[in-house]
Amino acid sequence: MFPILLASFISNALTPRSPPRRRPPPGRVSKGRAKPINLALQGGGAHGAFTWGVLDQLLDDGRIGIEGIADFWRAVSVDGHLGSLQRGVVERLFPFVPGDGLWFTAMSRMLSPYDLNPLNINPLKELIERFVDFEAIRRDRGLELFISATNVQTGELRVFTRAEITAEVVMASAALPLLFRAVEIDGVPYWDGGYSGNPVVTPFLRATATEDALIVQINPRERRNVPTRTREIMSRVNEINFNASLLSELRGVAFVNRLIDEGRLPRGTRAGEFRRLKLHRIVMEDLGEAFGARSTLKTDYEYFETLHKLGQRATRRFLDAHFDDIGRRSTIDLAAKVEPELVE
Repeated sequence: MFPILLASFISNALTPRSPPRRRPPPGRVSKGRAKPINLALQGGGAHGAFTWGVLDQLLDDGRIGIEGIADFWRAVSVDGHLGSLQRGVVERLFPFVPGDGLWFTAMSRMLSPYDLNPLNINPLKELIERFVDFEAIRRDRGLELFISATNVQTGELRVFTRAEITAEVVMASAALPLLFRAVEIDGVPYWDGGYSGNPVVTPFLRATATEDALIVQINPRERRNVPTRTREIMSRVNEINFNASLLSELRGVAFVNRLIDEGRLPRGTRAGEFRRLKLHRIVMEDLGEAFGARSTLKTDYEYFETLHKLGQRATRRFLDAHFDDIGRRSTIDLAAKVEPELVE
């Protein structure tokens, strides 16, 4: 996902842009048909190009107003048009990102990022600081933004709010431990947030007025075939591990919804009150080995474009099937996704 984020930033900075779309105030629908919704966006390396397609399609559709975003640092470009990727940026700035998963796996067993990059040189961070106005992000009270990272020392989840977002937070949220050194924030080292919250959903129980949350899931929920080769087994293990935190988030939402239904928690938007979340999902389904876990390290532009189109297509299918459900009911059957005792 590094190339996509960075190229998008540069595109927005260098390409003439149309006037930004007007976003309805938090929790309120505009005079048109726009419906407010929160986005919980799962990370997954190059597969984030699928989410790029989802975001572009949601914005182009014009019927959705985004109130809160969790776990996706491309969200800093969401207020307005997301400019097209610049092929030259992708091809020139990312030759250091390993494109061959097998080669990277073998190398990472012998050398760590501390061995390969003793000076901790990170051109991504420098470019993000140059092209992203983090001060403007922190000032924008019309959009809630949450980015997660994993505390290396304790393994606990840290959710950074909009007011805390910096370039260091962005880099910490995507610091894969075999590819990047841990990022220190206030003396605490952090790794990729995907290990502990991928994505986080529970902040929406208290932080935004809207009760609808759309999860964009790029790690497949299911694989049709049982993996038998070592490479396939490891890929599926990685997918299961990165989906585990999302299942935990769904259990938490189901539990709070149940307490609200039983009258044991107050429902509302004031201090001490909780939202009864209605969850929706767009998922990157099993597309075969070409889109397996190994492909998350790909860096070629054509691959990004393919995933982008798949994300747009999946979003159109979702809106065709469930636009009328937004604001009315959940389209995820929580009873089938979490322990029965939490939702009976």
